[in-house]
Amino acid sequence: MTRTPPRSARERIIISWNLLHTGGATVEQVGRLIEAHDPDLFLMQEATAPIDRLTDLTGGHYARTALPGRRHGLAAWSKAPLRASAASLKLQRGLIVDRICQILDLGDLSVANVHLSHGQALNRLQLRRVARALPENAAILGDCNLIGSPLLPAFLDVGPRQATHWAANLIALRLDRCFVRGLTCNDSQVLGRGGSDHWPIMVALEAPQNGAGES
Repeated sequence: MTRTPPRSARERIIISWNLLHTGGATVEQVGRLIEAHDPDLFLMQEATAPIDRLTDLTGGHYARTALPGRRHGLAAWSKAPLRASAASLKLQRGLIVDRICQILDLGDLSVANVHLSHGQALNRLQLRRVARALPENAAILGDCNLIGSPLLPAFLDVGPRQATHWAANLIALRLDRCFVRGLTCNDSQVLGRGGSDHWPIMVALEAPQNGAGES
């Protein structure tokens, strides 16, 4: 479903998608989603060098950070310039992969782009490290590899409740999540699958007026 224009100046439309690195979603498929839904921010996990052509197709602003020792990593496209350059936060290491988080400053809120470890204790610890690095009005989105509650104090799970990934094409899992603190979620949905083994999610998040946090 194509989104209607934002209902207020404080609303941000954000899409998050695990692209499945090589052999997954293409830069053209990402560009078509941007054209169809006109997001303010598009977060990507398992993004590789070919995605760097995105601004040639869509304009806007783009930043990608590879995971240490990997060809793929986290990337973000924004319609407007970010308030500051995308920041990288080192997370607790998994058994195989070093994990990082990409933090994006949108002015009245900050957004963390994450691709967390599979271990269910470890990814919750990683979430808590991300949360400590964020200001009051913040969102955490991405492939959390998380089953069940995040056990993340002060954050609400506002992402869509449908499955976003089929493990081995047999088990439906809701791995792609959105957690917010100090923000209102006006809409959330799962978009069409495209070329990846994950479905993208889209949320409409609104910051409080005058930068005041919610009680």
